[in-house]
Amino acid sequence: MSDAPNSASRGAGHSRPVRLRDALRQARIEAADRTGVVVDLRDAEVARLEILNEALDALFAQVPDNIDLFDRGISQGDTPRLWIDVVAHIMMGRDKRMYRFVQDSRFGRIVLAESHDVAKVVDAVTDYVARRMIEREHAMVTVPLIPSAAPVPTRRRAVWNFVFGFLAGVAALFALALFASLRNL
Repeated sequence: MSDAPNSASRGAGHSRPVRLRDALRQARIEAADRTGVVVDLRDAEVARLEILNEALDALFAQVPDNIDLFDRGISQGDTPRLWIDVVAHIMMGRDKRMYRFVQDSRFGRIVLAESHDVAKVVDAVTDYVARRMIEREHAMVTVPLIPSAAPVPTRRRAVWNFVFGFLAGVAALFALALFASLRNL
């Protein structure tokens, strides 16, 4: 009876030996298969972003050379992205077929457009580029700093303000001197 458990355990051991080296080899093979799938998915994402990037070529060809707001390019990393400018980019959605156009802001990420259709995303990017160009125009409009470029009424008003301020200052000094002299008497 004492031999029965030993013979049963020996029989189980001979049918399939468990070795750590074999288990590690199997785990490495499985990890390589998963990595291959991840690389294939990433390559598919990059390929879709390159298709969209080519579709945007016509839009960015129309942007004047003196406007340097946009720096378009594909970044490859854990999440490939097609950058439009510093704060806006396009990435693939969770299903890896939907384009997701987003803008990073102080308050978080804003989704500007989502679509499976390249043309719809190109339209959204076109609207975004137009809005950014208008914002740039508004930011570039300033009041002229050169006095000779100021309109004549503004210059006259400034001269009169200076004269009035000068006379008020002289009157205040005269009143202060008069008050000081009356107090000493």
